[in-house]
Amino acid sequence: MSVLRATGLGGGYGDRLIVSEVDLEVPAGRCTAILGPNGSGKSTLLRLLAGVLPARVGKVELLGRPLASWRRREVAQRIGYVPQWVDFSFPLSVEEVVEQGRAPHLGPWRPASPRDRAAVRQALDRMGLADRGATAVRQLSGGERQRVLLARALASEPKLLLLDEPASALDIRHQLDLVDTVRGLLNDGVGAVLVVHDWNLALRLADFVLVLHDGRPAAAGLPADVVRPELFRAVFGVEVELLRREGTRPQIVLPTRRV
Repeated sequence: MSVLRATGLGGGYGDRLIVSEVDLEVPAGRCTAILGPNGSGKSTLLRLLAGVLPARVGKVELLGRPLASWRRREVAQRIGYVPQWVDFSFPLSVEEVVEQGRAPHLGPWRPASPRDRAAVRQALDRMGLADRGATAVRQLSGGERQRVLLARALASEPKLLLLDEPASALDIRHQLDLVDTVRGLLNDGVGAVLVVHDWNLALRLADFVLVLHDGRPAAAGLPADVVRPELFRAVFGVEVELLRREGTRPQIVLPTRRV
């Protein structure tokens, strides 16, 4: 079953079209990685998929229905969107931020139910934050704040997870924890779209790869088919070496030189 489908999708800011001609399908239980150089439109595309930005051309469907036909609350119940950064201006605790993930499920003036509280506890546990619930978010490091944002998205029990650079501030251990968390969600049938700069991290998770260049798809397909030295020459202007072992996904060795 397809959780999300984009057809001929394009959009941007003001009169400027940042992303165009994107076709993408995200099945349940599968992960798509969006990759590309800085400024290629990756984060803009994620916002279009989340409905944060309206599509200028093309369309997005969520669970078979046009995204524009869903109410924002309904979208928030089904899509967990994790931006690169949130400025926590208010003195909220970790638990209070994660509880925000349940807001779309609560009716007006309805207090949190045992199910809501259980979802929050599970999200905190999954992100290794069970003992930090009372800690002020403003006291946390950048990596810890990223884990709080992930926990907030998980608390909503989404059908689709949209992650914008979720590992950029994480150390190696917590990057591996992130991989395990996303894999667990995929096994539960959650779809995922991941924007990252770290190709090897993406290749550990991705079932499908979309590479953007100047706002348009430069390549799309299975990782083993897409990840080729000629792609890096054309899109990034660098030479890379690939490590391929039978039965494993390709691994990218550090670039050897600029073209």
